[in-house]
Amino acid sequence: MAVGAVDIFCGVGGLTCGLQKAGLKVAAGIDSDLSCDYAFSYNNNSLFIGSSIERVTSREVIRLLKGYDIKILVGCAPCQPFSKYQKNKQKRSDHKDWRLLYEFARMVRDVKPDIVSMENVPQLKNEQVFTDFLKTLTDEHYFVDYRVVQSADYGVPQMRRRLILLASKKKPIRIIGKTHDKYKTVRDVIFGLPKIGAGEDNHTDRLHVAYGLSEKNLERIKHSKPGGSWRDWPENLILDCHKKKSGNTYQSVYGRLSWDKISSTITTQFTCYGTGRFGHPEQDRALTLREGALLQTFPISYSFVPENKEVVKKVIARHIGNALPPRLGEVIGISILKHLNIN
Repeated sequence: MAVGAVDIFCGVGGLTCGLQKAGLKVAAGIDSDLSCDYAFSYNNNSLFIGSSIERVTSREVIRLLKGYDIKILVGCAPCQPFSKYQKNKQKRSDHKDWRLLYEFARMVRDVKPDIVSMENVPQLKNEQVFTDFLKTLTDEHYFVDYRVVQSADYGVPQMRRRLILLASKKKPIRIIGKTHDKYKTVRDVIFGLPKIGAGEDNHTDRLHVAYGLSEKNLERIKHSKPGGSWRDWPENLILDCHKKKSGNTYQSVYGRLSWDKISSTITTQFTCYGTGRFGHPEQDRALTLREGALLQTFPISYSFVPENKEVVKKVIARHIGNALPPRLGEVIGISILKHLNIN
């Protein structure tokens, strides 16, 4: 039985990488960010279609899935409109990506895949757009299951709660139970990498590169304790905003990770010391691109930029931070194969 998928909003291929590791073939990925083309297609041997989903016709997707006995549509719509970090919560619906889930629903109605999977931030389930997406699935006679999972329960070394939806035309479907009682830690994942300082890089791994730090931030990180906060600093290093009541609760910014705990959520800004708990557990710097990719569970062999191209740190950090961790994609793939009774 031939099983094939199309990955909408594929990015650099975190979900596709995981699905294919589980044993599912991903025929193509679709994303409007053309800078994702190389990493997606090179690592996954899959077609990259550089286009907004709004301009992709259902006929094109049907053609991509032609010849497969089981047709699957998967996608992780951009989470920015729904994230708890979205500052203007009153105007979420004004965000340029708000309506992309409706485009996903359009594809479901027209393509009528056998199985649908969607992943996003937990806050999405409180939004009307999600309610409308569920209605599309039920109107199309899918069995639907969705739940918020802790990614660390499945071997992702991060505190990363995600909403996972699975739907099937055939019978009830759900994500498999947790696979890890003992969480993978930061030590398990990045301990053996070469030591580098702030502003330095590693000559054998172009992604093992760290941003520089100002003199004051270098002093701050030297006073930061693993798992601690800016409260550990001398008074002269504490920022004025943290002395105010409004900034007093932001304990993770300018923080260090702990070797023997899971990482905080890897965001698009994980290479910046001041944007979260992204300080290295013992080296006086923020995480490198390589460390972020490994904490996201990308294989160390995953190539994000051609050898003859410059490593643009901000772009690659965005690619890595926006991705679904491949391990979570693998779990989704295993869940689908179990549902189909395919080992």
